[in-house]
Amino acid sequence: MDNVFTALKKLTLATALLLSTILTAQAQNDTKIIGNKQRSGSASSSFDLVKGKQVGIKMNAGRKPVQLLKFNFTVESQCTDTIRFKVNIYEFNYVTPGPNLAKQDITGGITRGKHHISIDLEPYNIVAKKELLVAIEFLNDYHCDNHFAIGLFNGGTYHFENGVWKKLAVAGVDFNLLVRKVK
Repeated sequence: MDNVFTALKKLTLATALLLSTILTAQAQNDTKIIGNKQRSGSASSSFDLVKGKQVGIKMNAGRKPVQLLKFNFTVESQCTDTIRFKVNIYEFNYVTPGPNLAKQDITGGITRGKHHISIDLEPYNIVAKKELLVAIEFLNDYHCDNHFAIGLFNGGTYHFENGVWKKLAVAGVDFNLLVRKVK
């Protein structure tokens, strides 16, 4: 009887392990990265670090809804103070950004040095589809130098200053999102 019970325990454990592996593989297949490729090379761009200024890129989330999981970018800061920022995620209506999908403040900080920044968006349960404009908004004025990794000819960078959105067409900051299909 003990041999049968031991064999049953092993079979149950093996089944649970197999099921866990399958579910993990399915979850990984349901995720993808949208936006620009994250780089750490020498190409970079800086923007004035002024309170209220925003820097972002347009991303295509696809026709079907996705949940936003992580926002990522690479930056090098020469500031001694931490650069505080807020993440804004706008619907993009052909020419201008629409409503902000981030209903709560999602904030982060950039410290001195070169960093890969990753902001966890999963707790905010933001679901989106189609075109988005994902931007960071500086929360204070900073008098120092800050450089974002960029790529050439990848859709450009949008920046918001003095109440107007403008597009720099040649180079796009390397912002991206990890997203998961909504079932």
